[in-house]
Amino acid sequence: MNVMVVGSGGREHVICWKLSQSKKVNKIYCIPGNAGIEDSAECVDIKVDDFDKIIEFSQKNHIDLAVIGPEAPLVEGLTDILIEKNVKVFGPVKKGAKLEGSKIYSKEFMERYDIPTAKYKKFKDPLKAKKSLKEFKPPYVLKADGLAAGKGVLICSTELEGKQAVEKLMEDKKFGDAGKNIIIEEFLDGIEGSLLCLVSKNKLIPMESARDYKKAKDNDLGLNTGGMGCFSPNPLFTEELKKHIKKNITEKIEIGLKEEGIVFTGILFIGLMIKNNKAKVLEFNVRFGDPEAQVVLPRLDGDLSDILLKTISGEISLDDLKWCEEKAVAVILTSGGYPEKYEKGLEIKGLDTVDKDVTVFHSGTKKINGKYYTDGGRVLAVTALAENLEKAREKVYNNIIGIKFYNMQYRKDIAKL
Repeated sequence: MNVMVVGSGGREHVICWKLSQSKKVNKIYCIPGNAGIEDSAECVDIKVDDFDKIIEFSQKNHIDLAVIGPEAPLVEGLTDILIEKNVKVFGPVKKGAKLEGSKIYSKEFMERYDIPTAKYKKFKDPLKAKKSLKEFKPPYVLKADGLAAGKGVLICSTELEGKQAVEKLMEDKKFGDAGKNIIIEEFLDGIEGSLLCLVSKNKLIPMESARDYKKAKDNDLGLNTGGMGCFSPNPLFTEELKKHIKKNITEKIEIGLKEEGIVFTGILFIGLMIKNNKAKVLEFNVRFGDPEAQVVLPRLDGDLSDILLKTISGEISLDDLKWCEEKAVAVILTSGGYPEKYEKGLEIKGLDTVDKDVTVFHSGTKKINGKYYTDGGRVLAVTALAENLEKAREKVYNNIIGIKFYNMQYRKDIAKL
């Protein structure tokens, strides 16, 4: 079969890499792809928001399966258009993608179906938002309503910082129209956990758990990012916690999807705050997480194309998901200054020094005359599997030493339990 993967990041690289291991897949195209993806798929120079060209390409190349990686084309309705053209798509329709496309909608969804989450208020007036900070205790959590590439959450320790954050989001438009409306919510303490679920005609099938590190600097300091590293499985996911999540979260999501008239097919990523073997939902994403995909998919035993097609057809079950016993760790290498200003076009050296049992997934890279260069804030994800997290972590950090580009930054405490 011919597969088209839409996207250009580390998530899309690991999807193409995993699909390339399938004997049932003849050809993989990635739109637009990146320098690392070229090893697993043919990269096609079409922008992810050029829906007309994507549709034309899918028809000319007889695409049997489309996998949409990033959130923006899902929120804008690419799945709906491809389905109209009789292409099988792994990724929710526009109505389902709103669970990520609007923080306000997702909070109201959780409220309607009694899904545990932080208390919140929504605002479209910056003056009212500033005044309402007094109703919350510090630290203050402010979120842009729309898509902000994983960076639209600001955590502030003082009321003054909270007011400045309101100005950044709503008046200075730091994230454009994404901050036209915002929410302020209570700060939840605990440890974050990530749960990716296959969703097959509204039935949630949990995949393996993970833990993401959002903050830019060690010890969870600095600004929020799209993710600085990850490991899987997450030891916090005990049998007791899994039962709690099923009863209080995933089953209620299934009810909510049905009641809202949404037929959801694809991935629902549930970001959780975990404390005392209980969980509250921080956010929904409607696609594979990045860097969660880089630690969860390498642990998946079996044919990814089979799993995706069974999810689309409604035939998938928990028994179809088999996981290797090894643990996985991924550390993201970023450009200096990320998640704010950073340089592009810096030569990357040392990729040929990486051990054979360590995989480097490319996020923001390009290739010119056989050399690799940086082309984004998050540049590479160095991933390793081992019998335990400590050994996987050691493999990753030992191999990072050989990789170099100017002002390269990364966290030193990923999977340090």
